[in-house]
Amino acid sequence: MQASSVAKLAAAVVIAMPVLTQAAPVKYASTVVELKRENFQKVVDGKPVDLYTLTNKNGVTIKVTNYGAKVEQILVPDRKGVFADIALGFDSIDAVMAGQPSMGSFIGRYANRIGNAKFTLEGKEYQLAANNGINSLHGGAKGSRFVVFNARQLSPSALELSYVFKDGEENYPGTLPVTVIYSLSDKNEFTIEWVASAQDKTTVANFTGHTFFNLAGDPTTLNSDYLITVNADRYLPIDANLTPTGEAVPVAGTPMDFRKPKAFSKDIGADFEQLKLAGGYDHHYVLNKPTTGALSLASSAYDPKSGRSLEVWTTEPGVQLFSGNNLAAKAPLDAGKGGRLFAFRGAFCMEPSHFPDAPNKAQFPSTTLKPGEFYTGKIVYRFGVKK
Repeated sequence: MQASSVAKLAAAVVIAMPVLTQAAPVKYASTVVELKRENFQKVVDGKPVDLYTLTNKNGVTIKVTNYGAKVEQILVPDRKGVFADIALGFDSIDAVMAGQPSMGSFIGRYANRIGNAKFTLEGKEYQLAANNGINSLHGGAKGSRFVVFNARQLSPSALELSYVFKDGEENYPGTLPVTVIYSLSDKNEFTIEWVASAQDKTTVANFTGHTFFNLAGDPTTLNSDYLITVNADRYLPIDANLTPTGEAVPVAGTPMDFRKPKAFSKDIGADFEQLKLAGGYDHHYVLNKPTTGALSLASSAYDPKSGRSLEVWTTEPGVQLFSGNNLAAKAPLDAGKGGRLFAFRGAFCMEPSHFPDAPNKAQFPSTTLKPGEFYTGKIVYRFGVKK
């Protein structure tokens, strides 16, 4: 990766994120667990792991560990001004490593599924780890979910994370360094921005953020009443292995339609084959983009009880909507902060990215990078309150 590209990205964030004044005292919900830095300090694979904090003048706080670049806590207010933790996560690095593997992670080298755990690139077939049935999921057996990123605090509201995917790592071709900036603005916007470049071989790359959100601030409660919108007229149907069939079909007239605010509970139990295959919503939507690569609204969620809202904006062409079907209130996978167990469908994910299985689907937007080419992207989570 060209050093100048990384420097420009970091410099832009630092300029936008000046040193903050002390935030005014805030009131926290009883469910909030204080995360202690010392509980995250450990050496993993010979590299130091730590806990980093992003804050803004409004008291919004985000805590991140450089193990998997995982978001462990997001504290935002409700309509009464009471702050609660809307991100599922864990209260120690040991719990993180024993818990839900994708939770909070920055996902790479290839986010989502690659069908049959293989793809062909420039005439050569690459066999990947089949860690999700017959598929390869989220970068394989040890994708970025399980690696220690180099971390550098740029300001009280910005963190730089970097990692180099090695040639042959998880059997992907080519050296692929990536630098990720996590930043928090005074507009209560949490931004994930990345730049990666193929160094020596043609490769594939697809990144996303994988935070599990519970807008009520209590992972033992269900997400069923949240009002969800997805800015997409089409989605990608899946087969029995949860891999896209290659089609992009209209959402109109189906339970997959979230173009207007709709609760998960309205259609999640419908007699509809796609929902049965996934055990709920776990589908990729083709975003309505004004232009390719434009930063635009992907999806949103609103909790009528707390008043908390979330908008997800992205430069990516699609978004995976996941209704938390893998949560089961079982330790250690679901033993979250303070020992609270994550309820079945107690959270949701909105994961902007390129399409699943794109290396095997020529009709999908390409995820191929040739030597010297860059992959840049941005996800913005806008936290708000509706009275």
